[in-house]
Amino acid sequence: MTDTLDWPRITDDLNARGWAVVGPLLTPATCETLKALYDQSERFRSRILMQRHGFGQGEYQYFANPLPDPLPRLRARLYAGLAPIAGDWAARLERPGFPDNLDELTAQCRAAGQTRPTSLMLRYGPGDYNRLHQDLYGDLVFPLQAAILLSDPNEFEGGEFVLAEQKPRSQSQAHVVSLKQGEAVIFTVRERPVAGARGDYRVQMRHGVSTVRAGKRITLGLIFHDAA
Repeated sequence: MTDTLDWPRITDDLNARGWAVVGPLLTPATCETLKALYDQSERFRSRILMQRHGFGQGEYQYFANPLPDPLPRLRARLYAGLAPIAGDWAARLERPGFPDNLDELTAQCRAAGQTRPTSLMLRYGPGDYNRLHQDLYGDLVFPLQAAILLSDPNEFEGGEFVLAEQKPRSQSQAHVVSLKQGEAVIFTVRERPVAGARGDYRVQMRHGVSTVRAGKRITLGLIFHDAA
């Protein structure tokens, strides 16, 4: 689980390329239990049909509080490992820092008017996809988030997780990330610092999902800042 993750390696990967594969964070049995929650409407605060908003095709739902087990514990442990990285990035980008624990970040979100939970489940079927985007939700943005594949990769075709990296004065570079059931990719929400000849510069990142050709793909998204 998260308390035995290789944080030095994860830190190196995030600094070098803006994303890192970690896991397995969840057992197959836990993945199946979470997948079954998708049709329990009382567990969620809102449902979004992507095509209505130009986001792509497919749908996702934001969890209501309280989050189901084991999400509160998982979010807190991941945050504890990511907070030092976020603090380093903030200092290098000359931005305000972040607290050491998730409860303090949640309190800061409330003070900023961001009170709605942002953990979500995304469901894609044949022909569905998610356009490249950034999950910001308000002025207070924690710079890292996680996506965990709940489906067995044998259950669908296509539906690759895609990251687009945009360096200054360069064309975008795409990264395609393959996950096993229960594995996670941790990635940059908006931007990260990269060392250059004249000091650090900002690299923008967006993420999305390519078209699912067959089957069904269900993903869990863990975002650490709340929404306005």
